[in-house]
Amino acid sequence: MKQIPFSPPDVGQKEIDQVIEALQSGWITTGPKTKEFERQIADFCHVDKAVCLNSATACLESILRVLGVGPGDEVITSAYTYTASASPVCHVGAKLVMVDTQPDSLEMDYDQLAAAITQKTKVIIPVDLGGVMCDYDKLFEIVESKKDLFHPTNEIQKALGRIAVVADAAHGFGAQRKGEKCGSVADFTSFSFHAVKNLTTAEGGALTWKNIPGIDNEDLYKEFMLLSLHGQSKDALAKTKLGAWEYDIVSPAYKCNMTDIMAGIGLAQMERYPTLLARRQEIIKKYDEALRPLGVQTLPHYTDENQSSGHLYITRIPGITEEQRNEIIIKMAERGIATNVHYKPLPMMTAYKNLGFDINNYPNAYRMYANEITLPLHTKLSDEDVQYVIDNLVEILKCY
Repeated sequence: MKQIPFSPPDVGQKEIDQVIEALQSGWITTGPKTKEFERQIADFCHVDKAVCLNSATACLESILRVLGVGPGDEVITSAYTYTASASPVCHVGAKLVMVDTQPDSLEMDYDQLAAAITQKTKVIIPVDLGGVMCDYDKLFEIVESKKDLFHPTNEIQKALGRIAVVADAAHGFGAQRKGEKCGSVADFTSFSFHAVKNLTTAEGGALTWKNIPGIDNEDLYKEFMLLSLHGQSKDALAKTKLGAWEYDIVSPAYKCNMTDIMAGIGLAQMERYPTLLARRQEIIKKYDEALRPLGVQTLPHYTDENQSSGHLYITRIPGITEEQRNEIIIKMAERGIATNVHYKPLPMMTAYKNLGFDINNYPNAYRMYANEITLPLHTKLSDEDVQYVIDNLVEILKCY
């Protein structure tokens, strides 16, 4: 019997060589490889600057802090996402607001989103789930239409002049919408390079932003650097210059920098990334051709508007219950095939129940979850593996 893991990292000799090089160089914390990785990410996303940190969660929280979001503010996100879209809102002390998805969609209900905006709303966090970018035209139309409610409390908020759109693109590195790269569309964007992501640094993430009139990008970059390294005015690389030991602590900040070991893995992955994205597209095409004619609903990764990063192969099996969905997952596992569910809506989780959220207020999100199964989608799958997944799922579904 085959064993098909859900999402193993695709790393090889190039990644190993980069890690060895970092270890031998003496730079194993933030150094030249991290700075080069940032440069390549910015170039890839068609933006001027990128910041690499130790997780997408740290990136999202850093963005909220740079935007000055805190107690008394509100931040809106989707009920259908992973906790990392929401927990940074709680970390900064703002009020978390969730909206339901559209019927039969993974995207937020934009009418509900517009209705949820108040004078306290500072940020909207859309989620590019599975690697497919949201409707940013609609998002910006909404925030522009609500400008009269917006009350800025610092210089960057004044420069924006409206609610900030901060993309949770943990799945989205390499995606495009209407020819624009993910990372260059939202005001700020957060990417994940966790071990299960398309491009991995083992742990890690990056953030990017669009140019904001009146805000200097170099100053903004320095602000992110201060936040990520204890508020220290010089990083380790700067302190190596002759006589440059002295530094200041300008704020009691955080510690979430990326290391050169991690960045080395990322640099090797960047070199391979176009090939990795192409392979994901091939696998998705095979799945779609086999499953869509059977009535299995799948996430539309490649359309006239969207070019997905192909991160997750999300399916929905019409007519089955949550219990039957769980049975199918067990039956697939018995045949050596690991599957998953993306996602259990946040209002079903204890932490968010304790904040007062109730899944009964998010019926569309629950319906999306109840019959959802995510199939293995990664670049270590052979064509034979893909066919094995298809054949077994089709056989199991005959019983439902």
